[in-house]
Amino acid sequence: MDIYDFKNAFFIGFFMAFMIGPVFFMLIQTSILKGARAAIAFDIGVILGDITFILIAYYGSRSLLEKIKDDPRLFFIGGLVLIIYGLITYFDKQSKKEALEAAKTIEVPLKSNYIKLFFKGYFLNFINVGVLAGWLGIVVVVGPTLNMNPTSIFWYFATVILGYALTDLGKILLAKQLKSKMTPLVVYRFKRIMGILLIIFGVFLILKGFIPNEKINEFIH
Repeated sequence: MDIYDFKNAFFIGFFMAFMIGPVFFMLIQTSILKGARAAIAFDIGVILGDITFILIAYYGSRSLLEKIKDDPRLFFIGGLVLIIYGLITYFDKQSKKEALEAAKTIEVPLKSNYIKLFFKGYFLNFINVGVLAGWLGIVVVVGPTLNMNPTSIFWYFATVILGYALTDLGKILLAKQLKSKMTPLVVYRFKRIMGILLIIFGVFLILKGFIPNEKINEFIH
């Protein structure tokens, strides 16, 4: 895996860590009320949930990806998944409502039960099917670009998780500042920006599948 893939993977991890939802607010609130250790225990569960989703997405789609890894239509499939996920993120008012309610109503026990927080993080993340869709889109796009090489794919997603974990650690340390700034209006705008970015990435991937790389590079430069 070259330095470009490393930077790309780290950026994806950073991006995924800022997807607005109940997990985002629970992590911040746990850090504020119970401290960094409790928040880290919760976050380890969240990350394990993401690893579970990555494994499901990878092994669930591997046979298909092996067959069409050199087919440009693969970029169309991956781009379409990201566009659909972006549209859901952009228009999903119910998700925004649940996230805001989570920010206000989630309570953390007075005693820090790290094991309980770990499992709460895992299951709160695991029940979010939208996260699986996001990881599926990434696997569909990344796998063939790495020639479906298990070692390269492992290190790519290890870097994604590293970027995710380091970003979450930063969120934990800056929890009080983040909590005060995450007003309903900010959440609303942030979710819509995330949705637009996902749609743009999806469109770019679709174009990449049907337009020669040389023409894309000429357009960019």
